Amino acid sequence: MRLMEEVVQSFKEKNLALPIWYENASLKVLDQLKLPFSEEVYTVSDVEQLGEMIRSMMIRGSGAIGICGAYGVFLAALNSKGNVDAIKEAGALLKSTRPTAVNLMKTVDEMLSAIEGSGEELIEKIETKAVEILKRQLEFEYQLGEYGAALIEDGETIMTHCHSGALGGSGYGGRALSVIRRAHEQGKNIHVYTCETRPYLQGARITAYELKKFGIPHTLITDNMSGFCMSTGRIQKIVVGSDRVSANGDLANKVGTYMHALAAKEHNIPFYTATSSHTIDFNTKSGDLIEVEMRDSSEVTQIKGVQIAPEGTHALYPSFDITPNRLITGIITEKGVISAPYETNLKKVVENISVLSN
Repeated sequence: MRLMEEVVQSFKEKNLALPIWYENASLKVLDQLKLPFSEEVYTVSDVEQLGEMIRSMMIRGSGAIGICGAYGVFLAALNSKGNVDAIKEAGALLKSTRPTAVNLMKTVDEMLSAIEGSGEELIEKIETKAVEILKRQLEFEYQLGEYGAALIEDGETIMTHCHSGALGGSGYGGRALSVIRRAHEQGKNIHVYTCETRPYLQGARITAYELKKFGIPHTLITDNMSGFCMSTGRIQKIVVGSDRVSANGDLANKVGTYMHALAAKEHNIPFYTATSSHTIDFNTKSGDLIEVEMRDSSEVTQIKGVQIAPEGTHALYPSFDITPNRLITGIITEKGVISAPYETNLKKVVENISVLSN
């Protein structure tokens, strides 16, 4: 598979932090559950394995699981020798793994739209489409990083929540960390406050891990410290990622985002989400219509299999919450920074009408 091998090699030469890649007719996946203490890579030979890794959070982040959609359909085409039914079944399996993540669903649908013919002809078309998506995702990260970095002033402290970085995307910076990383590369003297992000601790385990690798000064806080940090003047801007943006600009992101946005509004701190236009869901009119993934309560009562609450304790784990558009200062995309009114301006972006601040 020459095209796929070439694009993966080009990504490696850019020193990207790849969450998943193609190698020797299979996929390689970095287990994000083991970070930051161990960098374990697993070989994935079928889509069922890949689907379970997405469900179990071994691989996560809207950009990264979108890439999984491209790689997964490609792997299904290879394994089935171009059988259309098998490829479509693989696509349905992948789309079922994380219901809130629209990027995954859109990517799978785009991959399936490339189905034409059968056998080797079909495999080649699927490969070409997958490579196109992989290149595009990386370019999105560079572009939104440029637009977002323009919002960051020298000397500012930025807060982020959960992990929206290189390993949650194509390897450069994902969403929020594309903005932060680019600002740092521009020589701006910035500091980052990263929320630990219960219950999976993505902020503590992965965001802090990436910030350290990028050489960006940072401070770890627990999720319930953000209001204190804002009220005491420690934070000047907030940049988070996104798993879905509805047609009116409401944001679905890691649970806890909403409370940070409320505190930011109270203290007049700009609150931005960094995303790609691919994550805007025009089929969902508002955030209250977004399906919020509910995960097993054991993920709250345990940390890495160690019980932290009395046996039998009932727990709730909505993986995401919805931040209303009125709390969002701007939506950073690869096409620029979109401001309110979102219902009008988001649509104009797709129509390539200039409504953006640069």
